[in-house]
Amino acid sequence: MLKHIVMSLLLLTAFAAAPAFAKADEDPRIQIAILLDTSSSMDGLIAQTKEQLWQIVNTFATAKRDGKKPRLEIALYQYGNDSLSSEAGFIQQLSPLTTNLDLISEKLFALRTNGGNEYCGQVIQKAIDQLSWSDSKKDLKLIYIAGNEPFNQGPVDFRKAVSKAIAKGVVVNTLHCGDEATGASTGWKEAAMLADGNFITIDQNRAVVRIDAPQDQELVRLNAALNKTYIGYGRGGAEGMERQRAQDGNAAAMAPSAMATRAVSKSTGFYDNSGWDLVDAKKKGAVKLEAMAKDDLPAEMRELKPEERKAFVDGKEKERAKIVEQIKALSQERDAFVTTETKKRAAAGAATSGGALIQSAKTQAEKNAFTF
Repeated sequence: MLKHIVMSLLLLTAFAAAPAFAKADEDPRIQIAILLDTSSSMDGLIAQTKEQLWQIVNTFATAKRDGKKPRLEIALYQYGNDSLSSEAGFIQQLSPLTTNLDLISEKLFALRTNGGNEYCGQVIQKAIDQLSWSDSKKDLKLIYIAGNEPFNQGPVDFRKAVSKAIAKGVVVNTLHCGDEATGASTGWKEAAMLADGNFITIDQNRAVVRIDAPQDQELVRLNAALNKTYIGYGRGGAEGMERQRAQDGNAAAMAPSAMATRAVSKSTGFYDNSGWDLVDAKKKGAVKLEAMAKDDLPAEMRELKPEERKAFVDGKEKERAKIVEQIKALSQERDAFVTTETKKRAAAGAATSGGALIQSAKTQAEKNAFTF
């Protein structure tokens, strides 16, 4: 009898220690790490990225691979800023790969420039070593590094850093803030070519072309209505709602078009707030409403019975779904208008950071069998 018990325990232990394999039906992933030079000459670069963040997100709103919608994860680094630690190579991870798009926006809008040393090889190496990159060869894994100083500065050979990226299936793309000849002669082109990436030249001081569409005002109104469907819960509830409000404010302060594109982003599956919003959390199966402690519920739900809690959240979910459909319909109309106006206003000149990233990322996604 004792022998059977011992054998059973050994089998259970072996089973528990067995590695967890990824599910075959996992959603595909698009992972993008943005590495921004925040030295004193890069104010224009940061401004462009702030204004075009939501356009970047919306680029992938219709993307699919094998009929499945992807999970979008974005990471953010700054480098080349004297206010950062010299021991760390004047480099800072602002956010790991995350689906929390409001956090990315928050970190972007907090950036401030300061003269510094730009170590491109070292920041690429840190992004490769520190981030949780997917192991799947099918997933899209991209680094975009933007700056203007020679690429070969610092203690890490950029060729070795790029080789590490290649080994993980990460494509390195370079955005040189300056002319093509200078970018080619200072390592920016070589780095991109080594990793089968895109070498792109941008004008970091070029103003983003803003196209105010007839749909913008209604999109702003629907965004406000959408916010009312969020139900903050737990320790992160109040913080999440405040961050959402603040990033709405940041987008609105940039331009009506920026606020409109943010509203569209919030209607996509990429805008996931299951960590603090009960509607998203319930859809993801992240919470059990009936078992939640009163202190984790918002004030308006604390006295509700378990079945009433479900009805309350279901009501907000239905309300949100209706608003999302309205936003999507307006978004299609807006896209058609903007496309027409963009063709009318097309002018020669270098790209902006967001525009270049969008065009490049979409092309590389198609190479990885993503469709749009």
